Amino acid sequence: MKEDAALAAHAHTVKRYRGLMDWLTTVDHKKIGILYLIAGGFFFLIGGLEAILIRIQLIKPMNDFVGADTFNQLITMHGTTMIFLAAMPMLFALMNAVIPLQIGARDVAFPFLNSLGFWTFFAGGVLLNISWFAGDIPDAGWTSYVPLAGPMYAGGHGVDYYLMGLQIAGIGTLIGGINFMATIINMRAPGMSFMRMPMFTWAIFITSALIVFAFPVLTVGLVALTFDRLFQANFFETGNGGNAVLWEHIFWVFGHPEVYILILPAFGVISEVVSTFSRKRLFGYSSMVFATVLIAFLGFMVWAHHMFTTGLGPVANGLFSIATMLIAVPTGVKIFNWLFTLWGGSISFTSASLFAIGFIPTFVMGGVTGVMLAVAPADFQYHDTYFVVAHFHYVIVGGLIFGIFSGLHYWWPKMFGRVLNEKLGKATFWTFFIGFHMTFFIQHFLGLIGMPRRVWTYLPGQDFDTMNAVSTVGAFLMGIGTILFIVNVIVSAANKKPVADDPWEDGRSLEWSIPSPPPEYNFKQLPLVRSYDAWWNEKQKGNTEMPPAEPVGPIHMPSPSILPLVMSIGLFAAALGFMYDHLIVAIGGLVVTFGSMFLRSVFDDHGFHIEPEEQEKGVHA
Repeated sequence: MKEDAALAAHAHTVKRYRGLMDWLTTVDHKKIGILYLIAGGFFFLIGGLEAILIRIQLIKPMNDFVGADTFNQLITMHGTTMIFLAAMPMLFALMNAVIPLQIGARDVAFPFLNSLGFWTFFAGGVLLNISWFAGDIPDAGWTSYVPLAGPMYAGGHGVDYYLMGLQIAGIGTLIGGINFMATIINMRAPGMSFMRMPMFTWAIFITSALIVFAFPVLTVGLVALTFDRLFQANFFETGNGGNAVLWEHIFWVFGHPEVYILILPAFGVISEVVSTFSRKRLFGYSSMVFATVLIAFLGFMVWAHHMFTTGLGPVANGLFSIATMLIAVPTGVKIFNWLFTLWGGSISFTSASLFAIGFIPTFVMGGVTGVMLAVAPADFQYHDTYFVVAHFHYVIVGGLIFGIFSGLHYWWPKMFGRVLNEKLGKATFWTFFIGFHMTFFIQHFLGLIGMPRRVWTYLPGQDFDTMNAVSTVGAFLMGIGTILFIVNVIVSAANKKPVADDPWEDGRSLEWSIPSPPPEYNFKQLPLVRSYDAWWNEKQKGNTEMPPAEPVGPIHMPSPSILPLVMSIGLFAAALGFMYDHLIVAIGGLVVTFGSMFLRSVFDDHGFHIEPEEQEKGVHA
């Protein structure tokens, strides 16, 4: 066996790149996580700038800061960018950085696909945003309802950029969902049963299942609308026998699970952070797992609560009302379990725990207004007002973004080998937290007194003036909070002080048992997991490292590849070619993509091995 291992170790050429080429070809989950973080952060800044411009326009009545058409473009691009191009990749950043480490794996199940997932997402995001430079910007809202988004009312290529960009980005998300499901099912360390997995891993496992079931639905809708626009099909063209309401059903069958695709990972982050900084085991672990599964299941049962005003009738409205209210039960279980975890704990008020603690009441407020919107007759009054805007942002910003900030402060030392500055972190929290509530709390009341959403201006004397001004000031505070976080990143990058394996000293799961940042291969020996909170329990027994489940030996690693980037460029070119009727460009792009797939299939790359001697030197990512 030893001779076989030695032969295998030297059988394949080691491929390593340096500098930019390293990042363009990497299949290392840790580096791909950083790429997701950089790209998601970039799109978050773009979406935030769009939000600021929206709020400047609404700061006073009859403002003419931007025109009506530009305003429609801004709200469309803001919503689309934040949901698909900022929130999703920042979650994928945490998933990539943390999940293999938490389950004791050396990489994800399919490293090549992991790289392809990032580059297709990035190509789709860039395609959507070059619409600003092309002068043809999507303007039919982030939900792109037909017939407004159809060929009759949306001429030009604005909506085409939306359709093509999301189709390409969606490929990346779907690939990621499949990859993480396979990783968590097949690559857990010896002894890590499903009920010993950390809560964040459970949340990502269930989120990945949601992605696998929900994103194909969106893809079908996007393809159908693309055929309507580019090839004169009649899926949604009412005058030609199509059905406009069908788009709403397709969009929301995807769209409501998408809310849980966004929020469940945040639930996982909060569970990890609250437990670590309370120095307590997560209260009611089993009930948290089953509550998460139930939330995901019910998430597919409630899509038509977005459509109460469509005219589905009292029976459908009643059923979807009840199903929506049922989701409050497992969500309530989670809230109480977090509170009981905090109760009696030895709480450290770090930046990560402040964001986690701030998340809890904020998300509860979003949930309460969600139950209000679940009452169909009341929804007729709330539906097209700023009340819905406030509710949605309390869930997505007050929930998801708070969760992402908490997770970034918590896992930053593991990702980068640097601890974020706590003073700047707390300044980020308070600025963003106060700014958020200033912006969106008051919008509930704007909605209740009748301010419609998606309007680019309003008349004076309707009691909207002061509240809109306060909301805009809050938006600027949130912007300042985001800038403080960026300053913190720069300051921490300049700090060369080495970081401990477990910088919080209270880490509970496997990622805190290895160096910060981890070596290229993560674990020199796969760990043997003997309990839930495996690392915490080993520390309590006086152990300074996890017990190994295998002897030291050569570690197999996948080779880097440029093909994922090339395939994504091919898809990007093909989309532009189809949009502008340049068949040569379109066919050329598809040839590049399918040619890359052919090369990947024909030329088998077996990867390489890292020898025990190299491991002793410490080969770092």
